[in-house]
Amino acid sequence: MAGADEAGRGCLAGPLVAAAVLLDLDRLGPREVRALGVLNDSKQHTPEAREALYPVVLRIAAHCAVVSRCVPALDQRGLHVTNLQALRDALRRVARPGTLCLVDGFRVPEMEYEQRAIVEGDATSAAIAAASILAKVSRDRFMHRADARHPGWDFAAHVGYSTPTHREAIARQGVSPLHRLSFQSTAYQQLTL
Repeated sequence: MAGADEAGRGCLAGPLVAAAVLLDLDRLGPREVRALGVLNDSKQHTPEAREALYPVVLRIAAHCAVVSRCVPALDQRGLHVTNLQALRDALRRVARPGTLCLVDGFRVPEMEYEQRAIVEGDATSAAIAAASILAKVSRDRFMHRADARHPGWDFAAHVGYSTPTHREAIARQGVSPLHRLSFQSTAYQQLTL
């Protein structure tokens, strides 16, 4: 069984990151099942808990893939299309013949594997929750590194989401190369882009 999820879909800045995790249910022992039991939607865990779960997912999974889509791709192709492509690419990297692919919320077009879209799947499927952890931690790590390269926007604090602090930074200094310009956000209304 493979699960896929993405992080950064609703952000004003930074990449969209999709991840897929293949769990071989025949390989899982009691220890692995206990470890999977604490998984949940990555947003329900603290940043510290997500970081602690990241190596656990890597250890338990039969295969993992993390796919990132940059801001120019998001602006050019659109968020939804880019999201579906990233989810498909991640799943194709981990799926094997006979794999059931579970996706958080969306059916992925042009998939050659059996799939199911699970609404709130990151809260109900261990495979999707594991992918959610990989995607969120990978994206947050990128945004923490980006904070040093793009000072003044405080990317380490809000990791690109539309928080009051982030919107104030945009009003104060405009957009960075990491900002998605195709978004029709109120945070951009005062700017001449």
